[in-house]
Amino acid sequence: MALVQYSDSDSEENTSQGETSPRPAKRLRQENTAPPVSSLPPLPRAFHDLYASSTRISVKDDPSLHGGRKRAIPHVEGNWPTHIYLEWYPSKGELSILSNVIAQINERLRKSKVELNSLLRSDLGAQLPLHISLSRPVVLRTEQRQSFLETFQSTIQDSNIRAFNATTEGLRCVSNYEKTRWFYVLRVKKPENDGLNRLLKLSNRSLASFSQPALYEASPHILNADASSSTSIQWLRCSSTDYSNFFHISLAWSLTEPSPDEKDQIASIELRELSNLSVSFDCVKAKLGNNITSMPLASLLG
Repeated sequence: MALVQYSDSDSEENTSQGETSPRPAKRLRQENTAPPVSSLPPLPRAFHDLYASSTRISVKDDPSLHGGRKRAIPHVEGNWPTHIYLEWYPSKGELSILSNVIAQINERLRKSKVELNSLLRSDLGAQLPLHISLSRPVVLRTEQRQSFLETFQSTIQDSNIRAFNATTEGLRCVSNYEKTRWFYVLRVKKPENDGLNRLLKLSNRSLASFSQPALYEASPHILNADASSSTSIQWLRCSSTDYSNFFHISLAWSLTEPSPDEKDQIASIELRELSNLSVSFDCVKAKLGNNITSMPLASLLG
């Protein structure tokens, strides 16, 4: 399977300029360093949408500004990198469990040259949102932006897809479409109302009307990726309309691909702590450039 390279992965959120002293191999960024406990109430979720992107440092692709990563979509005036997704801000307890999972992945990679980078926190220790992608990274022109948003918002509203909970199962290591990065992801089980497949279908259909490619659908990257890994064979089997085996939440990434044996070791990690974890999704988000629009799903009680 090939993993979509997210639009927020292309931003300059991680802008460290290098380290003043050598960093020991296999050391994670500070995802285990929790900020001081505050007595203040949590911020409303809409607040995060207002400050989802940092100030642009350069309009050119400079990997040194963001951990060696390269843009999937070059910056071009009048282009709006676009991504549709479901967002999850883990609680403090969930964050601790996920940090432990990353530590176990890192332990499996301790003898390799792979350097793991956590997606749970920024370089400054701020918590980052996790997500399930409902689109590839695509590009809309300025004149298409408003029309697409109106079309997609109307499509979500008319669909009457209800909010739903999703649970996780198993770990995998997969690449982005360009095979420039490898992601360590939690697979997501098919929810009761099949909300993920239904939302993916709406996203693909809406983007197709603007001549944009679909996510997963008929993708040779998905059919060929990781085919050599014995633990990936079953994951790659799905029907033409059911993509449940491909939905995932990324926890970490690396610039180096693990060996097939290391991928199998990662897939064998026990996830007992995650067995009771249930993630609630009640809205779909569309990010165009640095602007985020949140579209609520129908209420479970509606």
